[in-house]
Amino acid sequence: MGVFTYETELTSVIPPPRLFKALVLDADNLVPKIASQAVKSAEIVEGDGGVGTIKKIRFGEGSEYSYVKYRIDRLDKDNFVYSYSLIEGDSITDKIQKICYEIKLVASADGGSIIKNTSNYHSIGDVEIKEEDVKAGKERASGLFKVVEKYLLGNPDAYN
Repeated sequence: MGVFTYETELTSVIPPPRLFKALVLDADNLVPKIASQAVKSAEIVEGDGGVGTIKKIRFGEGSEYSYVKYRIDRLDKDNFVYSYSLIEGDSITDKIQKICYEIKLVASADGGSIIKNTSNYHSIGDVEIKEEDVKAGKERASGLFKVVEKYLLGNPDAYN
């Protein structure tokens, strides 16, 4: 088994505490409302919403995938760090055992956020995961982030 790591950074004008509330803590409610074409629903399958919780995300009609299940591995509300692992779903191919993500929000000098995203792809056997293999997923995640950011900009009293 190999582990292939990809890192990305995005910036936002939204400060970390507000962005973390919307993007992580209330994503199960917010995202299906503002991006129903991407996410149809989100539900807790097992747990209380904290570390160890398993959630199921059902994707919208236009998605090439129907669902994923993931486990929350770390939830640090004080330092704005969220880690989770995709453990089931049709986006996990026969080449991948699991995918682990870490999202960390850091305050930027202008009062906004730097969103640091690390993705660890755990492959099966000697399969090599190439950046072009994960590009579409990165673009979807970036697009979803921009939808949340746009919502927060348009609703300045939300998630304060």
